[in-house]
Amino acid sequence: MIEIKHLNKKYGDLVVLNDINLNIKEGMVTALIGPNGAGKSTLLGVVSKLLEADSGEVYVDGKNHQKIKLNDYSKILGILKQTNQIQVNLTVRELVSFGRWPHSRGFLTKQDEEKIEEAIKFLNLKSIEHKNINHLSGGQKQRAYIAMVVAQDTKYILLDEPLNNLDMKYSVEMMLILQDLVKQLDKTVVIVLHDINIASMFSDHMILMKDGEIYIEGDPNEIMVKEVLDTVYDHDFCIAGVNGKRYCIYHKGENEAYEELSIINN
Repeated sequence: MIEIKHLNKKYGDLVVLNDINLNIKEGMVTALIGPNGAGKSTLLGVVSKLLEADSGEVYVDGKNHQKIKLNDYSKILGILKQTNQIQVNLTVRELVSFGRWPHSRGFLTKQDEEKIEEAIKFLNLKSIEHKNINHLSGGQKQRAYIAMVVAQDTKYILLDEPLNNLDMKYSVEMMLILQDLVKQLDKTVVIVLHDINIASMFSDHMILMKDGEIYIEGDPNEIMVKEVLDTVYDHDFCIAGVNGKRYCIYHKGENEAYEELSIINN
């Protein structure tokens, strides 16, 4: 479990994280949502040790993460930032192999090769493993970067808006893969998302942030409530439901009326 205690972060006079207290449970896809500037990416940055908090503590499996050496930490927790993507001439397999750096320091062992192969197959990249990453579609390239993190073989995987610039097909495929990471490989995934409906449909737990604070967290159906979303996003939502899941209708036309719907189980 990741335990976050009294975390604070400022940039000058701008408060980005304000007394964050949070437990991220294992074996789940946890979606971190909220408006732009809510502090989502900064929170991931602090947890991953890419950023330093002004005060507060992060514990990973009971250990203060500041007392864990960086290379050892990279064997426990992996992160894919929005800015991780690099413009170099690498094949998919070469890119994925970088995920083994904390373990091999560039000298790949048989075990490293097995983990690389496992990640490539898991992300459905086998047919293009020898292609240059610069020649891939957006969805293929994003899967390659996530395969790199999977090859790192960490217990915790943090993803900062990995669905950006992906169409609906690739977004759904990506979320299904992340669910399988949890179910089949016993990973814990924390993902920053902008699409509230994607978060509701595919996550096990949702954390809603506003103005650098945790506004509410819980089961997706507890978060997908009109009063909550209207307040956080300053928008007039309509909430509907199907197959036991709630989703948002983002816009009501001037002459249209929507009735708040109960969840339909069919």
